[in-house]
Amino acid sequence: MVVQRYGRRGGALAVAAALMAGGCAGPEDPLPGGDPTRTVRDASEVLTRAGTAKATTSMEMAAGGTRVTIRGEGGYDFRRRTGRLQVVLPKDAAGADEHRPITELLAPGALYMKNRGAGVPADKWVRVDTTTLDDGNLITNGATDPAAAAELLRGAQGVTYVGEVDLAGVKVSHYRGVADIGVAARAASPQVRGALAAAAKGFAKDSVPFDAYLDAEGRLRKVRHQFSFANQGRTVAVASTTLLYGFGTPVDVRLPHRKDIYAGKIKV
Repeated sequence: MVVQRYGRRGGALAVAAALMAGGCAGPEDPLPGGDPTRTVRDASEVLTRAGTAKATTSMEMAAGGTRVTIRGEGGYDFRRRTGRLQVVLPKDAAGADEHRPITELLAPGALYMKNRGAGVPADKWVRVDTTTLDDGNLITNGATDPAAAAELLRGAQGVTYVGEVDLAGVKVSHYRGVADIGVAARAASPQVRGALAAAAKGFAKDSVPFDAYLDAEGRLRKVRHQFSFANQGRTVAVASTTLLYGFGTPVDVRLPHRKDIYAGKIKV
């Protein structure tokens, strides 16, 4: 099930640093430039200037002995704050049921889904106001909005530079820290501010540990956020990963007409 609403959530705090040795005299690798916290906080602005990118998402949920992974793939326009993802749900616990991919259209303050199931006609879209979701659509619908994932870093605190690594053939700088959702919401762009403000109220704690990977141009290439919340007496850990590549690839997002949006009740 993709659309759910949870109660109050709690985040975990994890701040660590790893330094890499470099140079013939054995000094520590120098920082790639500037203050690590400022560099990470500015990543969303750099993406806006970059324009568009291909995106893949992965959301791993673990509770008790059960672990599921939801994957998505598509593209995002960071200037318009719109995107399109095909989200693939896992089989059921017995491995028997195949689920049709869900098409998700991302827009400021809204999420549109097709092939939603749960009583929704196959030719209709479901529209969700992301500012009303307890988590601001950071985890509810199986994929974190790439803009929200980047803007969450505006609340980065205690950032450390881990080192340089290779990511799909690209040299990137690895940073680790904790994002404060409340701080991020206040600093976010107007298109994302409402959703993050909702998340700041919905989570029991604002702290979200992250690992961010930026290329030489300061563009966010990968970010992994680690969420944790209580659901029906159990602690659920959610690791949301967003990968960005193919910058400049055209991304065409056409939102559905009003007549194509399902107006009935949705089973959850």
